[in-house]
Amino acid sequence: MSARLDIFSAAPALMKKWMGVSMDAAASLEPSLIELVKIRASQINGCANCLNMHTVEARAKGESEQRIYLLSAWREAPCYSDRERAALGWTDALTRLSEGHSHDRAYEALKAHFTEDEQVKLTLMINVINGWNRLAVGFGLWVDPAVAKAVQAEVAA
Repeated sequence: MSARLDIFSAAPALMKKWMGVSMDAAASLEPSLIELVKIRASQINGCANCLNMHTVEARAKGESEQRIYLLSAWREAPCYSDRERAALGWTDALTRLSEGHSHDRAYEALKAHFTEDEQVKLTLMINVINGWNRLAVGFGLWVDPAVAKAVQAEVAA
């Protein structure tokens, strides 16, 4: 698949701001949790670009192959903490809003393991990765993880 357009060239000022928000959201909670959330939302949304990028990032941050591979079956896999399960449940609920399921149970689990501040930060991160998934799928993006890291460094400077 080839990109339909270069989103960074088409709207550079806004994409720089979007990248900044993305980086701020990603830095707001523990890195391992953030990467699991990014991968899980990307699985649900079928975003190959983000799956490729975030599995590479997760490994670089020390995430195990087992936990990456088992994410699609996180409810049955014993290798996730209660806090991670709460985050993954919230990710599933918010990413699948259009399916019309109640998210009350997911929110109760979230409240048990996250402060109000953390709840907002996690929810923003879920929104950010869902946004990236839609940009990548919609415009047919495929970004090499090394290139993405360079862009992030440029935006951070």
